[in-house]
This record gives sequence, structure tokens and C-alpha cells, in this order.
Amino acid sequence: MIPVTILKWTRWFILLVAVVNIEALNKPPIKINSKCLGNLLRVDVSRLGGSFLEVSVVINNSSIILTTSVSSQCGFTIKKDHQGNAVIYASIQNCFARNVDDKAFTTKLGLRLQSDNVVEDEFYLVSVKKPAPNDYNLPAYPYSNPHKAAKQPRDTGFRITKVVFFTPEERVMQVEEAQRNGYGISSTATRLVLRSPNPSRETYTKDVAGVPMTVLSTSIIFEKAKLTTQLYAGAACPQAQGGVFFTETSIRWFLPRRIDPMIHSKHFRLLEVNMGVDGRKLEATEMSARNYSLTLDDLYIIVEIPIGAAGTVPKEMMFKVLIGPVGFDVMLKNISFPFEVLSLADCIARGFHVFDQMSPNGCSKVYTVEVPFTDRVIGRKEMGVTIYTLHLTFGFLVLPKYAPFTATAYLRAKLEDIAPPSVSGSCGDKNFYVIVKYGTNGFNFQTKMGKRMLTGSLAQQYGIMGNNTHFSLVVPFSAADATVEAVEMSSIKSRLDVTLRYPKTNTTIQVFSLACNFITKLIECFPNGTITAIAITLESVPSLNPRRLTLRNPACGPTYSNDQYAYFVFTANSCGTTRKFLPNMMLYENEISITDELELRKLSQSKEPEFELKVFCYYDINTNQAIGFNTRSRRSVPYADDARGEMQVEMRVALDDSYSVFQRVEDNPITKYLQQPLYFEVELMGSYNPKESLELAYCWATLEEDKMSLPRWNLIVNGCANSTDPHPVIFHSVLPKGKVHYPSNVKQFEVPMFAFAEDKDNLNRQVFVHCEVVICDVRNPVDAACNVQCSDQDNTMKGQKLAVSDYPGFKHVTSGPIIIMSP
Repeated sequence: MIPVTILKWTRWFILLVAVVNIEALNKPPIKINSKCLGNLLRVDVSRLGGSFLEVSVVINNSSIILTTSVSSQCGFTIKKDHQGNAVIYASIQNCFARNVDDKAFTTKLGLRLQSDNVVEDEFYLVSVKKPAPNDYNLPAYPYSNPHKAAKQPRDTGFRITKVVFFTPEERVMQVEEAQRNGYGISSTATRLVLRSPNPSRETYTKDVAGVPMTVLSTSIIFEKAKLTTQLYAGAACPQAQGGVFFTETSIRWFLPRRIDPMIHSKHFRLLEVNMGVDGRKLEATEMSARNYSLTLDDLYIIVEIPIGAAGTVPKEMMFKVLIGPVGFDVMLKNISFPFEVLSLADCIARGFHVFDQMSPNGCSKVYTVEVPFTDRVIGRKEMGVTIYTLHLTFGFLVLPKYAPFTATAYLRAKLEDIAPPSVSGSCGDKNFYVIVKYGTNGFNFQTKMGKRMLTGSLAQQYGIMGNNTHFSLVVPFSAADATVEAVEMSSIKSRLDVTLRYPKTNTTIQVFSLACNFITKLIECFPNGTITAIAITLESVPSLNPRRLTLRNPACGPTYSNDQYAYFVFTANSCGTTRKFLPNMMLYENEISITDELELRKLSQSKEPEFELKVFCYYDINTNQAIGFNTRSRRSVPYADDARGEMQVEMRVALDDSYSVFQRVEDNPITKYLQQPLYFEVELMGSYNPKESLELAYCWATLEEDKMSLPRWNLIVNGCANSTDPHPVIFHSVLPKGKVHYPSNVKQFEVPMFAFAEDKDNLNRQVFVHCEVVICDVRNPVDAACNVQCSDQDNTMKGQKLAVSDYPGFKHVTSGPIIIMSP
């Protein structure tokens, strides 16, 4: 049965007292208890043994048997367990409840036991009452028909006339038609009650945040004279196993925090979340004692219960037999096994689970018997795998004549070990070697390398190979998914983390970490006095930006850097390198660190260790080496002559910051809104030399195509973003991908359009962007054009500032016109 919740109530109802009155026509051999649980009335009936329990509602000295259909329509649920107990739940607003002003509710139940051990049936009368603070004299309830009871609302002025079902298409029913289809509908001055069988033709399945749910969505139409109003009522129940996941140690339920079919408003607050068992709310202290967990995240309300905790049972190995359907009047008397016959009471005492379940129409039922593999009636064979067998015969009686008949079943189970996915690996000279085994067929899992999910393209990058049992990967120790733990003189300790996860529950199957020392040269000292060093980001300093590292001289930054490492090239007599004379040797020393005061303060506040790498080279001063050589005329000069020669430079406008698609010439003029950024790319065309570097010296914008025209907005000055601009140019790193083979030949930068907002009056037509560029040789460590130092170190490389007078032969490029429009 689907309970329907109305989101807007006029007031709260609080349970104050629960009064139980039990009358027995005969001295009962059974135990009956009843209580009120919020909006539910609960009756527990124990010690049934093999008796058949019939439940009815008593109204004005007449009774109505609670069949499955009547129970669903009127708000009753009857459950039986394997120990011979029954639990009856009744809504306080059920069809037959006596209701006084929505404050006092009384329901009378008749319990009848039928058994082949007694001549006459036993009958018990149970009355459950939920009163208000003051008791009331309850009027006689005039209706004995559940359809009429559900049909009569309290006199609120408005009466229910129609029900619109969204399935999800609309389907309109009159009240009488809805009741004939099994729906229970009633209303009072303060509330609306709608009950639905589960499933029904009007329910449908919807995936809500990954949880399949059975949904009932309705609109209830009320009419009064010429006035009409409506209320939306909806319910959503997780389907069997929906949102429920098992691990070796716990059971977890995931309930969507926002259930779309029930909550139409975009703005709502979750005021309170509680957990209950068997209709009873659990307090925080009891949940803690049971080791239950109730948590919330952005998407789900999550309940986790350890297997073996109070209220759960460990994973059991047993046969589960379902036999039926049999008639409503059929009763299971005993079960025969190859060497013994057991009554139902004997089965229960033996540890078997025996219970029945009624069909939705109330005309038939199915018996369920669970027998543990450990019982002596189970046959067992082992042939590499374990095979369990069970023979059993059910003995039935047909009431009221107790006519016997039997049914036989044979069961066989073969158990194999289930292997989950697993990961292992080893290290080579330069690589991690990873093997992921699929485990038992049918497991659906995901693999994470470091912090990234292993996609198809990433797997190809790591040279994936595999078959139907496993796949393997080769991951370089310097890969982005590896983590550097420590750096030593001649080696790097790198670690690769591999995680296997279930995608639906986002739970971890296995975490595998492989850490190894890889021999590598971080510092190289060349005979000509050139020194190279690599500074690598460490796990212990996660906020370190390698681009901000410098040598002792802050003007000496990395020749190349990215998010993982910085590469330095300098000479023994530059960048603050010191020299010491040792016996037979000369020692040159420098260090790589962050010298920016703001960055140091940031690291200090974050309590992270400071980064410092010592760089030193020993040169033997007493060793003589004989060198043979032949002279010949020099074929080329050692370095390129900056800013001279016929080299073509082109500037383009990209559509976005991926720099993969550009504006075509035939698309000019380009139209942009004031708030939109512009993405420029400047490229040295026809160059296939990675040692040649294109540098931006000056860039500015004008309203005319003439680069000397006024007004003028400076964008890049001396190779750096204009420091007076409130929205300065943003430089983008160029990586060797796509059409870019040599990053040194390309520069990419972004100009926020609102950088021109100070002079909006002049932005009535168009602008042109101009750049002066210079070409230099990256091999020349003293080349000022390739070493630019700016105060904003995020946007440029480091070195000496570039003066205009040093490079009179700038190459000029222009892009435009660009039409600027106000939004």
C-alpha cells in the first residue's frame, strides 16, 4: 500500500495517551498488545502456533473481514512472521475509525482463530483509541460499508468530486470510479486522505536520483456551489531493492533528498529527518547503541546498519521455498522430510522460517519456508564445489472440512566462491605496471587512477591491454595521476593510487597503492658551465605552484613549467649561484624556492612545509683532458638574431579558451557583448624550430585600424599585463597538442571585454587590437626577450624586463574590426 502525504497541513497532531481495552469471549491462549505510534495503531498478536488468524473491523455489532483489497483501500496492513506472530497496523484515519473533530480516533478489531485442534473458533475484540487531552463521547458510526465510509467526508463545505491521476499522462476519475478501482478517498475540515493499492494502473516507475521508485501523482478536485479548488497529493516508494545496497559489513539505504514527483516547489527546506523500526521512531541514543547511522548529503538521506547489529541478521545460507498460490481457506499443517515429519510448531522450534503472504486480491496466498543449510534434513556433497539438496512434502488442510492434500518439492543448490574485482601491480625502471582482474562475471565497477576516472582515452594513453579475465596498464612514474612523495639526490619516490568502486553506490571495493623509488637525474652539470635542474611538486606541499619557483635571483624563473614541475636552465656564474673552493674541486651552489612574500605568507598560514631544493655542482679543477679537433668555417651563428629576418606572424581570435576553433576572415567584423572575453592567439608561422620563441612585447586596442590612433588602451606593456588595468590580460599556457607542435612558437592570451568599460561612450562602433612581437633564441640564457619578469607572476615567465630600445625591429600584427555591443 502506498501512503500518501499532503505537503501542507493546517496543524500538527500529537499523540498524548494510548488506551488499550481487550475483551475476550473465551480465555485467550494467545497474547495481544496494542499501542499508538504517531499516525498508526499497532496490534501485536503472538503465540498463534499453527492457527489461522482472521481479522475483521467491528462496527455497530457487525464485522467486515479485512481482505487484502479492503485493507489496502481502508488503511490496514497485516503481517505474519516465521515465529507464529502477527502484527496489524491501522491508520488512525482508516475507513472505519470513529473520528471526533480530528482529535480522537477509535478502531475496533475482531480477531478470530481457526485451528484443527479446537471444535469452536476463538474470537477476541480489540479496541484501540487515540484520544485528545479531554475524552469525548463518541457517536455511533452509521456506516458499515467501506465504500460508503470512504465516500463520506466531514462537512467542510467543499466535497471531493474528481481525482486526476498523472500516470504520467492525465486520467480523470469520478470518486465512485476511483473507489471501484481500489482507492480509498476521504477528507475532513483539516486533512485529505488518499490510499492506493500498490501497484495500480495509475502508478508508474520513475528514476529519482538513481533510485527506481513507484510513483503516484494526483490532483484532487473539490467543488462547492460554483467554486472549485484542487490539492496535489503524491507519493513515491522505492521499489524492491531500490536504493538498497549490501557490503560485507553493512546494509545501506539511499533515499533521494528531493523526491521530484512529490515536491513541485523549487524552494523547500528539509526540517527534520528521523529513523524508525516497525513504525517506532528511534531516538539518537538508541541509534547510537545499535550502531545505526543516519546521514545526509546533497542528494541523499543515507541509512546504514551494520550486519549483525540489533534489528538485522547476518548473511545466512538457506533454502527458500515458495509454494502456492493456494486458496484463502487452505492451511499448512505439517512438513515431511525423508526421515521425519514436523508440525509447524516443530519447524519453528527447529529454526525454520514459515509464514504466508496474501495475494493483492485477497483470494489466494503463498506459503514461504526457509530451511538453513546447516540443518540435518539438508543433504550435502562436495565435488570441487558444495552441493546442497532438500526433499520436502507439504501437508495442507482445506477449511472448514479439513480435507487433506499434499505437495512435494525438491531443491538443489551449488555454491561457488564469488571473487570481487581486484588490482595488483609492480614497478619497473621508469613505469608502474598495473593489473586489474575483473573477478566473477557480472561485477560492474569503475577504476580511478589517482584522482581521475579511467576513461577510454586515458586507458589508451596508458597502453591498455587485456582479455576476458583482466586488463593491464603501464603508467610512467612522472604521469599526472602519480604522486611524488619525496625527492632525493638521484631518485624520486613516486606513488600510484588505484581505486575500484561500485558506480551505483559510490562505495569502494579496493584501494591499491604502489610506491617505488625511480632513479633519475634531477640536476645535471655540463662541462661548459650550464646547469639544469627539475623541481617537482610534492604531496606534502599540495598548494605549491611550480610556475612561481625561482632561483636565488628572483629574476631567474623556470624555462618551462606546468602544474607538476618546473625546469631551470642557467649558468654557473648567473642567477645568484655561489662558488666555493674545495680541495681539488670547485663547488657551485644555488637553490630553488618561492621568494614571493605573499606566497610565503600564504604557505605559512596554511601550515604547509616550505619548498626548497638545493642545487649544486662539483667541478674537478686538477683533471686534464686531451681534446682533439679540426677547424672549419662556422656554418651558422650560435644564436638567432632577435627581431630580424623575414618571419611571418599571425594573430587570430578563438571562439573560447580551448583555442580549437577560430573566427574566419570572412566572418569579420566580429561581434561581441561588453561582458564577453576575447581569446587571442599569436603564432610564428612557418617555423619548425622549438628553440625559436615568440614573445609579446606590447599589445593595445584602438578605435581605428591605424595603430598610432587615439584613444589607446594598453593591454600588454613590456611583456607584462598592464598593471593599471582593473581587469588585466590573462595569459594561457600553451601545450603541445592539436595543431600546436612547438609551444614556444605560440602565445595565447585573454582580454576581458569589460576592461574597456571606463570609456563606454567611445564603444559605439568597433575596436582593433594590435601587438608588437619579438623573436628570440631560448638557448641564450642572457637573452632578455626570452626572460620577462612581471609583478603578476601568474601571467608570465620570469627574467629581465624588456625595454623597447633593446629591440627596435618589432614585428607588428593587428586583429579587427571587433564590434562591441552593450548587453
